[in-house]
Amino acid sequence: MQPQDQSPAESKPEPVALGAAFLFWLKLGLISFGGPAGQISIMHQELVERRRWISEKRFLHALNYCMVLPGPEAQQLATYIGWMMHRTLGGLIAGALFVLPSLFILIALSWLYIAYGELPLVAGLFYGIKPAVTAIVVQAAYRIGSRALKNGVLWAIAGAAFVAIFALNVPFPAIVAAAALIGFLGGRLAPEKFRSGGGHGQSSKSYGPAWIDDETPAPPHARFRWSRLLLILLVGGLLWAVPMGLLSAYYGWDHTLTQMGWFFTKAALLTFGGAYAVLPYVYQGAVNHYGWLSPVQMIDGLALGETTPGPLIMVVAFVGFVGAYVKAVFGSEAMFLAGALAATLVTWFTFLPSFLFIFAGGPLVESTHNDLKFTAPLTAITAAVVGVILNLALFFAYHVLWPQGFGGNFDQVSALIALAAVIALFRFKRHVIEVIAACAAAGYLAKLIDL
Repeated sequence: MQPQDQSPAESKPEPVALGAAFLFWLKLGLISFGGPAGQISIMHQELVERRRWISEKRFLHALNYCMVLPGPEAQQLATYIGWMMHRTLGGLIAGALFVLPSLFILIALSWLYIAYGELPLVAGLFYGIKPAVTAIVVQAAYRIGSRALKNGVLWAIAGAAFVAIFALNVPFPAIVAAAALIGFLGGRLAPEKFRSGGGHGQSSKSYGPAWIDDETPAPPHARFRWSRLLLILLVGGLLWAVPMGLLSAYYGWDHTLTQMGWFFTKAALLTFGGAYAVLPYVYQGAVNHYGWLSPVQMIDGLALGETTPGPLIMVVAFVGFVGAYVKAVFGSEAMFLAGALAATLVTWFTFLPSFLFIFAGGPLVESTHNDLKFTAPLTAITAAVVGVILNLALFFAYHVLWPQGFGGNFDQVSALIALAAVIALFRFKRHVIEVIAACAAAGYLAKLIDL
């Protein structure tokens, strides 16, 4: 077929201007509900199927890389594609706009929560949302487990991780390290047991020629150079060290803001398996160790995270806001300022590594178009994550169903709402937002009639 005979669907799209890309990434940041699966689905529909900015093969190739990184894979995928299209500036725009709308929304919601959370309307809504969150975490454990636990060895790793964190209170980083070691050794002694059972393989589907097509050569900025890698690592190190050094020098190492920066830097490097995997680590640190917020507030924060666009790990903004607000780190006259600054700081330290992983590793990924597969250590880590998430679900269920502890009364209304949420999610496959909205309304009605 000659080029002049091609239909519009078969012709290669024109290069995309940075302004048009900016508007798309802004739109994505405002509508990216539904967790990583929903966010990746939106990007695939828009970028691969409808707009054809990138081909199916190149999209999945980038996604495979993002799946083996710690951090929110959907946000990293947006950064990667933005970087491929418009160099570093494009990656910064795509990745930042994936996060910023959620940050601003969560700062506002966190303030409303902490300032007006005792009002009957707000209290009633959260009363219904908490059982829904418990059901959502159970669904997450099931979803990840059904994909990851493909044999008895991986089931054993998941069980051991659950016992370690539930009964022995082993820190989450130690569980990740142990699972990685088991996977490293097992991948050599019994490799068939540590092959990834899921993931994203390459596809032969084609939606027509794309701007960045299967055979499109890597642009100059996407070609690996040692000098460029060293420059990125140097700049990234400074972007972490300068604010961390200023916080430490001005406030001291033990100050709340300094400790938040350090803690969430570590959390950013442990988010293998998504936000649900790192939430137990955030809980251990933010609730048990630092006392930035209470267990109930942690559940409420996850509820807010589920109802806002952007990656679920943005719940860290809620943790930062509440921790700094309650502790009044700038005094009683500037509590909102303290919370907003803390939310911004923890977002910075949480997402900075994600950008560095893309800008530093992207050229290496673009140097080959062979499939990237899960390593054996990552497969073992994913299995361990299932046990950790199950522990998180039990933690939430305990605080929701026995709000005064086992010595208090069993909350039958919360149990019924949680059961209804489980049925809606598993049996009727309802969207998370729909389930949360329905449960919030049920909780408000229950409080209204004083059940």
